[in-house]
Order: sequence, then C-alpha cells, then structure tokens
Amino acid sequence: MLTPPTPPAGPDTLEARICAPGLLEARLATLPRPLVFTNGCFDILHRGHVTYLAQARGLGASLVVAANSDGSVRRLGKGAERPINPLEDRLALLAALRCVDLVTWFEEDTPIERIRECRPDILVKGGDWPVERIVGAPEVLAWGGRVESIPFRHERSTTSLVERIRRAR
Repeated sequence: MLTPPTPPAGPDTLEARICAPGLLEARLATLPRPLVFTNGCFDILHRGHVTYLAQARGLGASLVVAANSDGSVRRLGKGAERPINPLEDRLALLAALRCVDLVTWFEEDTPIERIRECRPDILVKGGDWPVERIVGAPEVLAWGGRVESIPFRHERSTTSLVERIRRAR
C-alpha cells in the first residue's frame, strides 16, 4: 500500500499554526486584530474545550492558544499521570481546530510571559475563572484590552473523564 506524501508546511497547514515562543513576535504581526488569547492544558481535547475555543475565537479576528508544557501541567497537581498526551500531541490537536489561528506553549507555571509577548486585545478563560483571578488581567486591562470569563456550555473536564475511565476498569 502506498503512503501519501507528507504535505509541506505551507501557510495554512497544521504545522504552520504551531509557533515556538521565541518566534511569536514575527508571527503575531501577521494575525488580524482584535487578537484573542487563551491558555490551558488541553490534555484530552473534549467537547467543552472545542466549544470554549470557538466561543473565544468569536470574540475577535484571531485566536492564539498557549498550552502548558508537560512540566507545567505536572506542577498544577492534576495527578501523577498527567499530562496524558505529550505537549507535541496537544499542540497538533489544537492547531487542527479551524477556530485556532496560532498555538504556542509556556514552560512556566503561568502564561504571563506569553500574554505580555502577545499583547492580546481580549484575554479569555473558562467560566470557572472569575475575571479578577485570571493571570494577565491587570496587564491586558492596563493597555486598554478586555478580559472575559466565558461560561461553560458543556460541563466537561479532562479530570472527570480520566476518573470515569479508571472506574470503568
């Protein structure tokens, strides 16, 4: 059986939507504004994630998503086995979503450096985050942006999904 050739990393391929933190400045210059920024682990992508990301993208002209690195996820205390999917896989899944324009990552415990680099017009997190607790909110508000906490439309979580799988065994 013949294997189809791997398509080149052109301007609208999955690989082209993944950007190393050090290359963000040049890539951000190509994105239309207003720019929306969000972050998270996105360990096992589920309906809650994709609905949230589509809603976030609807707030602006482009969406940048910053994923926690594997070490950053481990330090969140979500469990010894987390993340289940390595960073490279999580980045690829996020980049494959039509609503996501650019995906990057952060090694630190919070995405504050990526937020400062991106200077988003709109900073968003899910409904479990009150605006006053969202990392980067003071900075975004200081440069004239806005901060949104998007209510959940579908109550899903990777942690509860992992627990369901464990119970099923």
